[in-house]
Amino acid sequence: MRDTPRLGIGIGWRPEIADTVEGLAGVDWVEAVAENVCPGHLPESLLRLRERGVTVVPHGVSLGLGGADRPDPRKLADLAERAEALGSPLVTEHIAFVRAGGGRTASPVLEAGHLLPVPRTRDALRVLCENVRIAQDALPVPLAVENIAALISWPDEELSEGQFLAELVERTGVRLLIDVANLHTNHVNRGEDPARALDELPVEAIAYVHVAGGVERDGVWHDTHAHPVTRPVLDVLAELRARIDPPGVLLERDDDFPPAAELAGELTMIRDTLAGPAGPTGPTGSVGTAVPLSAAPANPARPSAGGGGTGHGDDNGGDVEIDRDVNSGDAFGDGAGESDGDGEAVRDRLALGQTALLSALVAGAPMPAGFDSERLGVQSRALVSKRAGVIAKVAPELPEILGDGFRPAFVSYATNRPIRAGYRRDALDFAEHLLIADEPGDPVARRRLTLWWRERSGARPPGRAARLVHAARAALTGR
Repeated sequence: MRDTPRLGIGIGWRPEIADTVEGLAGVDWVEAVAENVCPGHLPESLLRLRERGVTVVPHGVSLGLGGADRPDPRKLADLAERAEALGSPLVTEHIAFVRAGGGRTASPVLEAGHLLPVPRTRDALRVLCENVRIAQDALPVPLAVENIAALISWPDEELSEGQFLAELVERTGVRLLIDVANLHTNHVNRGEDPARALDELPVEAIAYVHVAGGVERDGVWHDTHAHPVTRPVLDVLAELRARIDPPGVLLERDDDFPPAAELAGELTMIRDTLAGPAGPTGPTGSVGTAVPLSAAPANPARPSAGGGGTGHGDDNGGDVEIDRDVNSGDAFGDGAGESDGDGEAVRDRLALGQTALLSALVAGAPMPAGFDSERLGVQSRALVSKRAGVIAKVAPELPEILGDGFRPAFVSYATNRPIRAGYRRDALDFAEHLLIADEPGDPVARRRLTLWWRERSGARPPGRAARLVHAARAALTGR
């Protein structure tokens, strides 16, 4: 495997702040959302940064490595192409599922439009390990995977977050992207101790670290990436720094971008935090040298998940007993005796659970047993709100046409109505939904919306007959 270099201090590159990022002093590297980069037409800003020697790392958000299905070969090929086009030393993705349904559950595929948590169970771990290995085999550079923030917890979890990550590293040799803001989010929302997670996970496997801002509303922490970095998040970074000198630390900002001076100030706070008492520098033993991705040693004995957080530990006074053989030919790494049929049964069980959860969140299905109904409601509303924000960016004419009525109209449309075929189709469906209902009430706005819809849909706007058919269908389906 290739080595992971000492990255230094970085910032998330976004088109909205491309010029700002280029002008910031002391930025050693940037991270770009992989799905927003076209290999054949790289943004001029990224090309200029590369010419200056700034490393660019593609950060994927759509693989769904924690899902029940194996990674889509096309998505893996796309991610590999971006890594090669950018000359990246590694690529990163998330420990999450982003879609559910399909053939395993004989139900329509549902897209979350968000990173949702994987249950920390032995079944989910087996599936994740195989999916990570498939991705590793398909990528031209090493892979690191990120812990995510969560509003909800799965019932009957068997491992803590630190144990789950440690087992994943032991079985696959994958590197970790540790988001300290997500550790703080899970502390507020799920009662999990960031220090305990850092104690349990193999810090030697860290490729780099994310730092981001958020906001607390009604006792729930929202990892918005649109607010300033808070002191509690920096405190978690300091906890991590006390254990190891991370190869890289990156500031994430995805919305409500502040002036350059504010971003520079946050980068300074990160540098100041990292200048505090340091732990070991990792497997290299010195700053600035390469960290071999294969040098992810097995984690020492870790406490049982039953000592706190969300897990249920074994009654053996310490380690969770999971057979593993990182170098075996077994797809799941669980040792001998596991047949392909067993593996498919595990995937089917996971698929049923994830589909039930996502159906409740985006399609109005009944809440699965064991979940917190209040938190599921918060998550469902958050998904709709995030979807509205994406539509406002994909189709900025819609909020301009609808004004203050855009968001409430979209929330009404999107609640219990899943995305059909991507965000652009979603924007067209939303506009058609309004026109069928003779909305908006202002005739000038309705004419503008009709023209917008007609130019993009390639069809006549829905007339009286279409409205009657839609009304009948809605009466039959309860929508």
